[in-house]
Amino acid sequence: MQLSDIFLGQGEPKFTDLLRGISIGKLKTYQLYDRMKVRLHLAKLNSENLRKAAPKFWARLSERDEEFASELAQAILVSHLDMIKAVIDDLGIPNQDGFFDKDIDGSKYFTDGWQTRSYEKFKDVYPPQVLLFYINHLAWELAKSEQVFQVPA
Repeated sequence: MQLSDIFLGQGEPKFTDLLRGISIGKLKTYQLYDRMKVRLHLAKLNSENLRKAAPKFWARLSERDEEFASELAQAILVSHLDMIKAVIDDLGIPNQDGFFDKDIDGSKYFTDGWQTRSYEKFKDVYPPQVLLFYINHLAWELAKSEQVFQVPA
């Protein structure tokens, strides 16, 4: 599975919701604002321009632009570090304020059904589409998952 598959697996309407969750203030705090503005090809990075550019971003993801997918994922996730910390703390993954060692062996933290349990526990606390994206991102990054997790019906 590629990172673009996670975006595409959620569908375009949920992708647009993910863009709405990007915090311009957090991008500035973590010194990502200028880099994202260039990467997204926007003269001015604000919520209105993000919303208007969503179809172009979706097209880039559909073309499997993995570098773009990675940058966009970073902007989305840095905007929700409180959620990230809560989820990985709940899973018992050692971290520093939501950041974990990239060489960590994640397999021991992902027992059967972890995605469903995490989603059910946090879906009423955090935006469900962002939570679903993060669960898939975590599965891709640490568990090396080959399938996009979908919300159980």
